[in-house]
Parts: sequence; structure tokens; C-alpha cells
Amino acid sequence: MGNYYVKRFLSMVVTLFLIVTITFFLMRAIPGGPFTREKPLPDEIVARLEAKYNLDAPLMEQYFDYMKGLITFDLGPSYRILGMSVNEMISNGFGTSATIGGLAAALIIVVGIPIGIVSALKANSMIDYSVMFLATLGVTLPSFVLATGYIYIFAIQYDLVDATGLSSIGSYIGPVIALSGYSLSFVARLSRSSELEVLQQDYIRTARANGISEFKVIMKHGLKNSLIPIVTYVGPMIATILTGSFIVETMFNLPGIGTYFVAAVQNRDYTVIIGMTVFYALFYVVAVFLVDIAYSFIDPRIKLGN
Repeated sequence: MGNYYVKRFLSMVVTLFLIVTITFFLMRAIPGGPFTREKPLPDEIVARLEAKYNLDAPLMEQYFDYMKGLITFDLGPSYRILGMSVNEMISNGFGTSATIGGLAAALIIVVGIPIGIVSALKANSMIDYSVMFLATLGVTLPSFVLATGYIYIFAIQYDLVDATGLSSIGSYIGPVIALSGYSLSFVARLSRSSELEVLQQDYIRTARANGISEFKVIMKHGLKNSLIPIVTYVGPMIATILTGSFIVETMFNLPGIGTYFVAAVQNRDYTVIIGMTVFYALFYVVAVFLVDIAYSFIDPRIKLGN
């Protein structure tokens, strides 16, 4: 068990190292730079800015300087927002992104899994067809379409909520729906297919033949054994939506991590792009690690390290 944790930790470190390295050199390979403007700055000013941020140093020297800072959790300054560091951007934006993402994740789990299971239990009925129709519709509609429709109907047509920002409790509804739409629909479909597969297993028939109540069969034997593919998807999904959605945050004008990231890409703000990428990657690899641990609790036959 101990060896497993050590191996996974080293694997996470190597993964993050590769992500940082690849992102760093890709950003430097893109034409232009953080001080590129439509109206070019004078060469003297550009030279001073590059000297201030050590961008005039050899590429490998810049890389090792960045890695030294990363070891001490210093993600560097923003090249375009004066006086603000990447750490401050993440600190300022993560609260909003995590709140919206947390509400969306809760909605996905609380609604998506139960309706998928109900659909499986009512297979080939009107309930099943209705749920799968809505789930298929949800999977095919991008988040920006949901966001646009919500803003047009509830903010513009009926003026029930503000189109942007988080000025009231009701203003959270639109971003949460837009962010959770695809994943909720996918989890519902996944829950249905997984539950249907489990219900066809011999041990389910045996449990029913032994007179065990249908509720106990579903909850103890059916639901638990159908969770592995669901957990496999939900774990990384939570990491993804907690760290912000570029499209949803931009459309609803939310001060989250996604908004900072979009601005950084537009401005070629190297340190912000790399820092946000590292932050997201860290969440993702930790989520995958927690999913592996969850497997052993869901199914004791799965041993960590095997």
C-alpha cells in the first residue's frame, strides 16, 4: 500500500513537470510576445520591459528561473496587469469558479445519477424514453447555447434575473445550468447504461430469487456495483468544473479563473497561462488519484497497487 502511494505521488510530480515544461516552451514558440500590440511599442520600452521580467535572457535560463519559482509555489507576475501576481489572480478568481463549479457538481450528482437509475429501472417505458431524449438533447447542446438561451429568455425577454454578474442568489442559476448541462446529461446516460448492465448479472437474479426486497437489491447490489464507471467520469469532471469554465464565465461576466485565462491567452501573458495550466493540472491529477482510491471502497476486490 505504501509503495502504491509513493509511486502515484512520483507519477503526479512527473506529469506536472511534463505539463509545465511543454506549456513553457510552446508559449515561447508562438509568434509575438506579451508586449506585442496592434500599435507597436518603441523598441526602447520593449527592451526595458523584457529586461525587467528577464525575458531577454537565454530561453533555458528563463526556464530554470521559472522552475525555481514553481518549487516555492511562486507562479510569477502577470506581464500585462501591473502589480498583480498569478498567485493573486488564482486566489481572487478561484472562489467564484469553485462556488459555481461546486453547485454544478452537486446538481450533476444529485440529479444525473438518480434519473439515470430510474430510467434503467423503467427501461423501454415512456419515462425511459423521455429521460434519454432530454439527456441526448443536453449532450448535444454546447454550454454557450444554454447560456445564450437562458440570458435571452430570463434576462432580456422577462427581466427576471441580471444578465451578468452574481448580484443575487437567482443569478447563480444561469451559470450553474450552463456549466452542468452537458455533464448532467452524460452522467444520466452513463448511470442508465451501467445500471442496466448490472441488473442483467447473475447475482442480481440470485438475490431476487432469494426473496430479497427490490429496494435492497437495487441499493445494495445494483447501485453500488454500477458506480465504478460513474466515479471514473465524475472525479475528473469535478476537477474540471471547479477550476472554472472559460466560456460560461466569459458569457456571464464572472470574475473567475476562466475569465483571467481567456484574457491571458488574448494578451500572450505567459506566466498566467502556464500558472493557470499548472493549477488545473494539479486539480486533475489529484482527482484521478482520489478516483483510484474510491475504487477500493466501492469494490473491495480492487486492490490498490494491483
